[in-house]
Amino acid sequence: MASVKIQRVENPEDRSLAALQRIDAIYQDIRRRAFELYAERGFAEGYDFEDWMTAERESCSPAAELAERDRDYVLCVALPGFEPAQISVTATPKELVVHASAKSEAGAREQSAKQEPKVLWSEFESEDVYRRVELTDPIDVTKVSANLSNGLLRIVAEKSAKSAVSIPIAAAA
Repeated sequence: MASVKIQRVENPEDRSLAALQRIDAIYQDIRRRAFELYAERGFAEGYDFEDWMTAERESCSPAAELAERDRDYVLCVALPGFEPAQISVTATPKELVVHASAKSEAGAREQSAKQEPKVLWSEFESEDVYRRVELTDPIDVTKVSANLSNGLLRIVAEKSAKSAVSIPIAAAA
């Protein structure tokens, strides 16, 4: 497994990093598209989640899975074809943002195009992908690790000790 760079932002209100600004813009587009789907449906209630997921899929977000354990979250994101140096993870107390970017050289692509058949359409063209996952409990941004193995990015984010609040429950009399 290869390590992946992690940017840590301790203040969840700090949106100054380029990755956070870009993901905010992407999510604004997703909100807009989800509303369009809602409007196309004649403003029928009960399809919010379906509309959101459809809008998110249309934005070409990579497939992901979030699991919660007692002390941490495990986020897996499919990033086939990317190298660890092309991936960054940004961790805030409330979210994890994955950005993968590959630079392609036009000359190499043109040369290979002469030898390959003409591509009519492709879903492999995206070389700049983002994925954002909001978390229900705050995490400790200093205790986040990320590794890439066989095209699967695995992020482990430990929950913040501050979020573990025990509430005593009195017995009924």
